Amino acid sequence: MNLGPKQIGWGAAGIAAVALVAFALRPTPVPVEVTAVARGSLQVTIDEEGRTRVRDRYIVVAPAAGRVARITFEEGASVARGAVVARLYAAPLDPRGRAEAVARVQGAADAQRAAAAAVAAARAASDQARREYARAESLFARNLLAPQQREQAALAETTSARQLEGADFRAQAAAHDVEVARAALAAPRGAALPLVSPLRARVLRIPERSERVVPAGTPLLELGDPTRLEIVSDLLSEDAVKVKPGDRVLVEDWGGDHPLEAHVRLIEPSGFTKVSALGVEEQRVNMIADLDETPPQLGDGYRVETRVVLWEGANVLKIPTSALFQEGTQWYVFVAQNGRARRQAVQVGHRNAFEAEIAGGLAPGALVIRHPTDKLADGVRVAARPR
Repeated sequence: MNLGPKQIGWGAAGIAAVALVAFALRPTPVPVEVTAVARGSLQVTIDEEGRTRVRDRYIVVAPAAGRVARITFEEGASVARGAVVARLYAAPLDPRGRAEAVARVQGAADAQRAAAAAVAAARAASDQARREYARAESLFARNLLAPQQREQAALAETTSARQLEGADFRAQAAAHDVEVARAALAAPRGAALPLVSPLRARVLRIPERSERVVPAGTPLLELGDPTRLEIVSDLLSEDAVKVKPGDRVLVEDWGGDHPLEAHVRLIEPSGFTKVSALGVEEQRVNMIADLDETPPQLGDGYRVETRVVLWEGANVLKIPTSALFQEGTQWYVFVAQNGRARRQAVQVGHRNAFEAEIAGGLAPGALVIRHPTDKLADGVRVAARPR
């Protein structure tokens, strides 16, 4: 059958119209953000709010009931060891008051003996840590010890030295408490009993500076050295069991332009209940960390952010955690290939809130789709834009 020019023209127009309709009705590519799989550093951390605290503080208390004179020191003032920081005019002792004063002397003496025993134990531990560090240095110099083991020995030596310093401080404070308790018992009634600082320090806090009558044991001043700070951070109990002494801590948002380095000294053995901002009761445990350096700007009770490093790697194949989704126990990602989404099973290693280590299933340079939605399926056309 021979077709004329007119019929051929109408046929071509029909074919073009069908093609145009088919093109218009084809699925629109799903816009997606993609990120290239790359190698880099990765840290797995526990992030919590913390605060600074003077490592060794001493509270000057009234050793007996009486009238305390107005305290003239200002908070932040420096005091020398042996300087008079308050004066107490002790009230006359009745038989009950005398018995209590005698008991305080005995209690202070017991505390002094316990503090002396703690010093002996801390000194022995410090000496042992020093010897182990010396051995580690010798082995490291002969390439017989890994750098990490040498660092652990150095950290143990530093930590034990600081624990000995703290034990010495507590022993000095206990000896001072014995002297004060004995002086309060022997002082003539109505005479001024000078209360002195047991150490060179600064005044951290004065609960009440006015002259007043106080019972025995009333706190009058808090003394300490603000250059010797530690970090206190309360962790969820399920996170605290993952942390061990010596773990690295990054201290951020303290006001400086770089994070501070610290190391965990202690996970307290007893937890406590705390109500979160959402009104949920949580079991918390205090972590105590020692700062490797103390900036002069920091003081007692300052807010900081802490990041306890549980694991870190320097050359890790990683992707954003927002690219991952899970079916059962298997992790998947969508990879953008030639304008289409391809579902890919992957093996995930360490991960934090933002990034995940890829142990298998992806190669460097592959483009993974961030924030996959229910619009994506294997083979769906995508319009990728890098991020």
